[in-house]
Amino acid sequence: MRIVFMGTPDFAVASLQALSEAGENVVAVVTGVDKPAGRGQKIQESAVKKYAVANNIPVLQPEKLRHPDFLSELASYKADLQVVVAFRMLPELVWNMPAKGTINVHASLLPQYRGAAPINHAIMNGEKKSGVTTFLLQQEIDTGNILFSKEVEIGADDNAGILHDKLMLAGAEVLLETVAAIKTDSIQPIPQDDVITADLKTAPKIFKEDCEINWKASTEEVYNRIRGLSPYPTAFTQLQGKGLKIFEAEKGPKTGKEAGTYETDGKTYIRFATADGSILLKTLQLEGKKKMDSVEFLRGYRFE
Repeated sequence: MRIVFMGTPDFAVASLQALSEAGENVVAVVTGVDKPAGRGQKIQESAVKKYAVANNIPVLQPEKLRHPDFLSELASYKADLQVVVAFRMLPELVWNMPAKGTINVHASLLPQYRGAAPINHAIMNGEKKSGVTTFLLQQEIDTGNILFSKEVEIGADDNAGILHDKLMLAGAEVLLETVAAIKTDSIQPIPQDDVITADLKTAPKIFKEDCEINWKASTEEVYNRIRGLSPYPTAFTQLQGKGLKIFEAEKGPKTGKEAGTYETDGKTYIRFATADGSILLKTLQLEGKKKMDSVEFLRGYRFE
């Protein structure tokens, strides 16, 4: 079975690698265009492109997915199946091209957490479990018929980075299971409407304003927001007029201070009061400074 793989970041590489090492016939990869990144604005290749090049898999990097030249080149690979992992939204003339359709690996237990940021939102909402789902692409995003899924536990202190890695590996496993079933025509797609048993939670794209901490929320809510946004895009607050990113924190007892007020001994701890407790900062980054632990930060910081 001829497979065209579509993906861009590290999350997608695990699935591409699993297909390749299982001996599946990945005939081409479609990934994002090379972009300048970092302080030096050097041109960076996507993680998927780097893997494909290293393993002699042809790479397509279209700027526009509807461009006739791209569509012609994509069709020339005569894919039986397309696999999408962490890629952009496809137009119908792309996802409907292969005879066996196009499948997507999504980092949630669909139909819950449809959208661009399911990993972040699951933790921010205090979920105890998440998972991965393979489904057939159709017109509306993340709504296609479910093929396979696998549940993954979210630890009490897991952040988005830890859950990302858990789901990345689980996604690769479920993808191999799905491809094997498609090859033997033993697949049994399940409409998502058939498995909706509760109110649907969504996972929209996260913007900067979503990352600012509301200290008037409960300690649990603030803690979940911090770990749900760590290591990226990172929760933040203000400290003496400067932005302060918070990567790691701990829940603490009620301090008697007004929510949003910070306390510190200037040496060993800094904490912010919440509606019903406090948050002890562990790893942070002040605007214009490097990321560091709280003790190192306090050693060099002068409070007004």
